[in-house]
Amino acid sequence: MNDIDGILLNFSPASLTLLNAILAVVMFSIALDLRLADFRTLSRAPKPLLVGLASQFIVLPVLTFLMILVLQPRASIALGLILVAACPGGNISNFITHRAGGNTALSVSMTAFATVAAVALTPFNIAFWSSLYGPTNAILKQTSIDPVQVAITLGLMLFLPLCFGILLNTYRPGLATRIRKPMQWLSMAIFLAFIVLALAANWNFFLAYAGMVALLVFIHNGLALGGGFLTATLAGVSHYDRRAITIETGIQNSGLGLILIFTFFGGLGGMAVVAAFWGIWHAITGIVLASFMSRTKATR
Repeated sequence: MNDIDGILLNFSPASLTLLNAILAVVMFSIALDLRLADFRTLSRAPKPLLVGLASQFIVLPVLTFLMILVLQPRASIALGLILVAACPGGNISNFITHRAGGNTALSVSMTAFATVAAVALTPFNIAFWSSLYGPTNAILKQTSIDPVQVAITLGLMLFLPLCFGILLNTYRPGLATRIRKPMQWLSMAIFLAFIVLALAANWNFFLAYAGMVALLVFIHNGLALGGGFLTATLAGVSHYDRRAITIETGIQNSGLGLILIFTFFGGLGGMAVVAAFWGIWHAITGIVLASFMSRTKATR
């Protein structure tokens, strides 16, 4: 078996363009739940949002780095874990928060704010935490990743569709209401379909190496959910908000992770398998956790 650090997965430029377009549609569908007034409301009571963003962009990367120091996985796998931790929350987090009886408005706002913040914080976290661990730092030097280029890519894929969706919902609420649910279901369906097709094109690689990353992804996702829960608990937010923060921290935008991996790291095997496995596993744990949380009503 070849070293996973040297495996490059099959992913054509056309497939990458398609994934970029899909992610833009996903971001647009999320933004249809937001209005400019929502941001003004959050500015008057920002604590849950700030706690959630701290959990997402500070607590999770720190826990990820400590996990890597303890377990010392292969370099490309470690870099994949760092990259996933540096991404904002995934689009299914809003659906799962709703199922869990948590604060869906907070979840949607966290996704939106984290997506905007990711333009700067995602490349920073990738570069900063990877540089502190020798094996991942070596990959960074070989790929010469440019944080500015990452920020530009994120801005085009995430920020612009998010702004367009918010403006449409603010100034044409009737149209936004009519297309909101169809767009959300469509975006989720095409995103999942793309992940399935991408896995099918690399199925032999995935089968060969999934076992190598499975336990690490299980631990990593557990740390993400646990870190979100503990951060929200220590901050003293309500149970209603705590559910949203826990789920938002534990559901990562693995689609964005795959785009960054294939755009800037050439589809490096360990990274791609980590992101793909995360995309499957976080949906399973999120739905199971939501089913457990929904048994009791959260206090506000």
